[in-house]
Amino acid sequence: MRKAKVLFKNEEAGELIQLDDGSFNFTYSDSWITDSSKQSISLTLPKSTISHVSEFLFPFFYNMLPEGTNKNVICSQKHIDSNDHFGLLMTVAENDSIGAVQIVKSV
Repeated sequence: MRKAKVLFKNEEAGELIQLDDGSFNFTYSDSWITDSSKQSISLTLPKSTISHVSEFLFPFFYNMLPEGTNKNVICSQKHIDSNDHFGLLMTVAENDSIGAVQIVKSV
């Protein structure tokens, strides 16, 4: 199992988990859910106390990944399998993301 914190405008909005079977869960943090001023991070991941579950990396997060030559260079330099979308996401989306969402590897 691998985990990452999902930050929205530098505040922890939730947690993204890849389970051992390769599926994914995204859960909003309790503090994010209870604060009515906090919005969903995506229209496809509405605020809910119930975890969002997917067999594959959620499209919202998948679209944060580099493609083509950029992906190949990063995978080569960081020794990441090109099919390891979660590993790639944790590598690139902490400091190099477009928009308000960042992904930070949990320890």
